[in-house]
Amino acid sequence: MTIKGNKGEWSEIYAFLRLLADGKLFAADDKLNRICNMYFPIMKIIREETKGVPYEYQLNTETAEVEVYINSKQVMKISTIDFDIEAKRLLKDIKDGKGRSFEFPDTEAFFRGIFVKKLKAPSYDKSDINIEIHDMQTGYENTVGFSIKSILGSPSTLLNPSGATNFIYRIEGLDSSAMSEINSINSRCKFKDRIKAITDNGGRLVFDSMENDTFRENLIMIDTQMPRIVAEMLIGRYTEKATDCVALSEYVSDVDPLGISGKHYTHKIKEMLSAVALGMKPTAKWNGEDEATGGYIVVKSDGEVLAYHIYNRDAFKKYLLDNTKLDKASGKRYGHCELYEEEGGLRIKLNLQIRFI
Repeated sequence: MTIKGNKGEWSEIYAFLRLLADGKLFAADDKLNRICNMYFPIMKIIREETKGVPYEYQLNTETAEVEVYINSKQVMKISTIDFDIEAKRLLKDIKDGKGRSFEFPDTEAFFRGIFVKKLKAPSYDKSDINIEIHDMQTGYENTVGFSIKSILGSPSTLLNPSGATNFIYRIEGLDSSAMSEINSINSRCKFKDRIKAITDNGGRLVFDSMENDTFRENLIMIDTQMPRIVAEMLIGRYTEKATDCVALSEYVSDVDPLGISGKHYTHKIKEMLSAVALGMKPTAKWNGEDEATGGYIVVKSDGEVLAYHIYNRDAFKKYLLDNTKLDKASGKRYGHCELYEEEGGLRIKLNLQIRFI
């Protein structure tokens, strides 16, 4: 079967090649610049394309080779120079790639020679790659999972939209006779114009509930008032007061729905973004722990591969805040931004989607 994927999927396997070529995983600061004196020597990368059959790509620094093991038995050796050559070729191909998905026959031939048959090995958590690193601060060697994001292609989503990410609001002060006219608004900025029509007719959006109880409980795990804070962010987004998360945190601070200091909102929003990035999903009950136990790897536009690990988690949270926005998902597909009647009153749903800028 031919290996085919989009830029984000190819970027994950590029990170695999680049890290085995370099033998080190450098940390990033909050501006996504390398911290030269903070890195983790890579002992090996573990892939499990077939459940229960681990493929280990172990670095031998003395011979500058990658030793491949299947079920703990060595099956081949290959020079780290070859991984460097393939990583450089794949990076160029990814940058030159046109369309939604593509094939790279030369790279695929190399992959098959090292027992890689899939772009993405099956994952049972949020991890995209499992790496055994040497922790120079503790002296221990641990196998940890990292989630991978790439900025080689179009901005990726941090939180995908679905019916589960709908927030429900009561509409106070609006006569139900206006519902049909407002729902018929189909302008280029129909979401903004519908919300404006509600307020122009004396209506006010008041957060009521969330469509999915699991997502609500997961947000409460972060903070008991997190659903209300996110609901206020959505009002700011759909009225186009702001779009990016920095500006939206300032908007929520100005509105101050909880009657607390503005700094509290920024902190809570960063915690929410970090939780989503490292494991929390809307429809899966979450225990508050990270699934990507190592942290977050970012493939930069120049091909550099950097990480946010537990030791620079504050920089990671600031990076997320500075580089994400709330996006607008399809109203028809996810059933939001349209007035409806329930329990004798008007309601409207707004959908949450978080995307990298």
